[in-house]
Amino acid sequence: MSSNLSIILPRVLIVSRRTLRKNKFVDFVGEYHLDLIVAYGAVPVIVPRVSGVCTLLNSFEPIHGVLLCEGEDIDPSWYEQDNTTCTLSHEELEEIKKLHSSDTNIDKEKDSIELSLAKLCLERNIPYLGICRGSQVLNVASGGTLYRDISKQLWKNCESNYVMHINYDDYDGHRHAIKVVKNTPLYDWFKDSLKNEGMDEILVNSYHHQGVNRLAQRFVPMAFANDGLIEGFYDPCAYNPDEGKFIMGLQFHPERMRKPNSDDFDYPGCPFVYKEFVKAVIVYQKRLNILTSVPKPMKLNKEMKNKRNKIIMRSFSLAKNLYTTGRGKCSSKHSEFEIIAEFLESNTSLSVQQENRLKQMGATVRNGGLYVERLKLNEEREKMANNVMEKMALEQLSDLLSFYQNMGKICSQILERKLNA
Repeated sequence: MSSNLSIILPRVLIVSRRTLRKNKFVDFVGEYHLDLIVAYGAVPVIVPRVSGVCTLLNSFEPIHGVLLCEGEDIDPSWYEQDNTTCTLSHEELEEIKKLHSSDTNIDKEKDSIELSLAKLCLERNIPYLGICRGSQVLNVASGGTLYRDISKQLWKNCESNYVMHINYDDYDGHRHAIKVVKNTPLYDWFKDSLKNEGMDEILVNSYHHQGVNRLAQRFVPMAFANDGLIEGFYDPCAYNPDEGKFIMGLQFHPERMRKPNSDDFDYPGCPFVYKEFVKAVIVYQKRLNILTSVPKPMKLNKEMKNKRNKIIMRSFSLAKNLYTTGRGKCSSKHSEFEIIAEFLESNTSLSVQQENRLKQMGATVRNGGLYVERLKLNEEREKMANNVMEKMALEQLSDLLSFYQNMGKICSQILERKLNA
């Protein structure tokens, strides 16, 4: 297998869910998620929710994106300070367990793994998409809270706006309306359908009895159900797929919003969340590769070798001027190549051995006037180099970084040999 990360597809981590089959626990992930991740150009990496995995998450690096989806209720101890903050009676809690028995069995291992991954994404700005439970995990990881049960807590204050958020008799076919907030990514993805309907509402599926209570401060709502429940949210400061930024949670399942007996989506906008998520993942991977890549030795043709030798000789010429006359002369006309070369050359630090050797040769490294003059010159060079590099594409910057890292190695080796001689 090639060790070149630039040709490896980006990795999206997805935590599995546990179920009992033939008296054994089996881990699984819904294929709709996997199909869409692969279709848009990323590789899903399934993280098993088994004991001990939470301490091994570093083994799944590099992480270019995280998708968290369905699962059981999150342990309320993660978002409630103590039992006194729960507004439900013991009888109500028992009633909820009976009604939603498949969801109320807490999976503490899954909680730990997913909350750790969500916090990692928030710390590093790794693209994150939370669907259903995944959106609740994101809110809790950011300091928000949940309703333990919508019917027992939210509907007490809005009985006239009752919304059925789960229908066990029509599990996949059930839909309810949500109002989409303008000037949000969700509105952009569904805008054509919203215009055709003549309102700001779409019908979505629903498989949950819990939901967002207090939304974490960093997030902005994208949609509401008619009972006021938040159905989607995102971080506007961490959303720009073209720059590798994507932090979002949806309470509904757009990947499962399909027409009866068909793979066709209810709306053209349904797969867009996955498309934009993977777009951000791909860009994030490119940025990460630039920061972490180890440059390979570059094969230089004759023209590039000549140019390299000129740059090396020019480096020594500049150094000679700086350390003998106290002045560095530079031409007023520079090519883009030379501008960046000057900036990198002037900011290359000397080793202790090199600095001591230069002192022995009579150089005054800490001369006050010269030091100030060099600082001003470096500031000008940095501005010129910054202006040039701002206009470059990611691939050009990556190539440039690799080239000058190689040049720095060559210069250092030659300088060491000359000083030791």
